[in-house]
Amino acid sequence: MAKTESAEKTQPTAKTQPDELIQQLKALLNGGQAHATFDDAVKNFPVEHRGTVPGGLPYSAWQLLEHIRITQRDILEFSAPPSGGYQPMAWPDDYWPKSSKPSSAHAWETSIAAVHKDREAFERLLSKPDADLYKPFRWGDGQNLLREALLIADHTAYHTGELIMVRRLLGIWHQ
Repeated sequence: MAKTESAEKTQPTAKTQPDELIQQLKALLNGGQAHATFDDAVKNFPVEHRGTVPGGLPYSAWQLLEHIRITQRDILEFSAPPSGGYQPMAWPDDYWPKSSKPSSAHAWETSIAAVHKDREAFERLLSKPDADLYKPFRWGDGQNLLREALLIADHTAYHTGELIMVRRLLGIWHQ
């Protein structure tokens, strides 16, 4: 079906996207509207269980946390490439840590802080006055800022649920 002139005029643009959509995307990125948040899942996670792989699962809480961090960072860099452009990572090897255990208690806290920092950076991308949620990036296969925001939210929510499942299987989920 060919585009009509009136259809082209009704396409959302950076100037017409509602601030409400940006606020809803930020709320979605922070989670908790329909389920536990990322922070709920990692809060007070006992040090001795962070590297434990429960029976029947292929990963530990550490591997899930790092996977969330690595993937979110990759999506941020794809959405706002650093100088030199976006450098794709190899799936799945570059997206999952090899070790089931963090190198230290500090590594766990550092990873959580990086998730927060990168999420805030992505939210700043959404809030830029010239941000256009719908305009495809010049790189990639038609992705846009809206799609990447939804991808981060969906991916983080999925793996947050897995973190909670790990806690339940280890008998350390208290909600």
